[in-house]
Amino acid sequence: MLQNCHLMESWVSKLERLLEVVQEGAHEDFRCFISAEPPPMASMKNMPESLLQSCMKVANEAPADIKSNLVRAWANYNQEVIDTCTKPTEFKTCLFSLCWFHSVMLGRKRFGQQGWSRQYSFNTGDLNICANVLKAYIDMFGLVPWDDLRYIFGEIMYGGHITDPFDRRTANTYLSVLFHDGLFSELELAPKFKSPKPDGMMFDSYIEHIEKSLPPESPPQLGLHPNAEIGYLTNGTINLFVAIMNISGGGGGDSEGGGGNVVHSTMTDLTERLPENFVMVIINERAKPLLEKLELSPFVVVAKQECGYMNVLLTEMRRSLVELDKGLKGQLNMSETMEDLALAFTINEWPGRNPFSKCSWQKLSWPSMKTLAFQFMDMLRRVKQLENWVEELSKPTCLWLSGLFNPTAYLTAVMQVTGRATGLALDKTTTETHVTVMTSPTDERVTKEQPENGVYVYGLYIEGARWPSGEEIEETAEIGGAMCGGCLSESRLKELLPMLPVIYIKACKVQDSWEASAVGYLRHVDDIYECPVYITTFRGPTYVFLATLKTVLPKSKWVLTGTAIIMQSDE
Repeated sequence: MLQNCHLMESWVSKLERLLEVVQEGAHEDFRCFISAEPPPMASMKNMPESLLQSCMKVANEAPADIKSNLVRAWANYNQEVIDTCTKPTEFKTCLFSLCWFHSVMLGRKRFGQQGWSRQYSFNTGDLNICANVLKAYIDMFGLVPWDDLRYIFGEIMYGGHITDPFDRRTANTYLSVLFHDGLFSELELAPKFKSPKPDGMMFDSYIEHIEKSLPPESPPQLGLHPNAEIGYLTNGTINLFVAIMNISGGGGGDSEGGGGNVVHSTMTDLTERLPENFVMVIINERAKPLLEKLELSPFVVVAKQECGYMNVLLTEMRRSLVELDKGLKGQLNMSETMEDLALAFTINEWPGRNPFSKCSWQKLSWPSMKTLAFQFMDMLRRVKQLENWVEELSKPTCLWLSGLFNPTAYLTAVMQVTGRATGLALDKTTTETHVTVMTSPTDERVTKEQPENGVYVYGLYIEGARWPSGEEIEETAEIGGAMCGGCLSESRLKELLPMLPVIYIKACKVQDSWEASAVGYLRHVDDIYECPVYITTFRGPTYVFLATLKTVLPKSKWVLTGTAIIMQSDE
């Protein structure tokens, strides 16, 4: 039995030949069993295809609904296991909550990136080990050591799978609301589902409680908003049609219609609308005197960098389009890169999005999940913003932050300018965000006066919550010269990605009470939700910075709903 072979990618390629050699003199009943976990993304491979084809394959996957997961988790134990504990009342109550925690950890996976930013292989082994630890600690201590158990479960056992800091925060938040003394007084584990009173409850009684009391499956049982179900079904439908298009996309190639006609028309349209490169010589001459101004030079450097990135992309797009045109005319032999480019045009996909594609458009552009048509329009809008910016190379009045290749550089420029003006060291400076009452970048209040030690940005979306506007805002306050107001509110049904108003990003001094982490400085303040900002809805590797949003409701609500700021939609 060879376990966890996915961890030995460098060796497992030799396993097939090794098995061929071994079986020549092996016993007729010899069998080799191999276990492995699937890769985190469908496009990735961690086991040789030839080895899998020579095996009989058995897949074991947890059910998608929370009720089946809960019954399956509780079925791992029995009354004898409960009776072996010196404090059976505390043990069975905590064990039931642990099984519920295990179920929601698995059930959250089906909601994609809003559930977990990455794919994690939570399994029954994690549950059993946590149950053993739970029994040992209850036997050892007079009272249930809640803090110790939460740390072991969230940081070591289940947390051992988790690599994303915000996913780890989600797991720990579940434990903080599920593991405390309230379990013994009918704690509400989910809406309309309570932990039963332990008095008189036997092992089978908990199964009856699940059957009678657990309401129908819904995202709020996991702490998510009902919109998560809409997003899950929508993404499932999109993925299905994308798979169909990928399978059938390369079929047509005649000149009368089908794939060949689509490729030619798309290529012609893109070539005609492709902007010219930025003339860096002129931009550098224009920037030279401005680089000596301390309050402006960091923004000038960012503008030059963005133009350079865009020039690289435009040059490659123009080169590959010309090359494909010659290939279709027969002036050049069709290469694999040309074929991948033509296939992308056929299925309306940004070239290079497929990780196995030889075309390099995606490698030279920004992270995006848009189709070819929408991403090209997005690129034209980015070029237009850069043209307006480099015309005078002044500090932008209100910048479309999502339109930058490297938005982190712009935020660093804000901190540099503030540091020079106030004498703060860059490593002692960070940013905080304040949502203004202005909904449009063309608002006269935006253009009238720039805020103190910061900038205005727009074009950001929020997922898992919304921000009030207009008369919904109860209180307003002037912060650094910007009128701000509102707090995080419950999402409206069917509003998956509402747009945020203009945001004031302010550079500020790091306080001693703040905790330095891999994702930024954590405030640990009750009325501030540390909200991750991602470039796309894929989340995970597209993380940019940590936003600070005001909240009246408990922060745990927004952690469990997966609330995050998204810099661009998928359309």
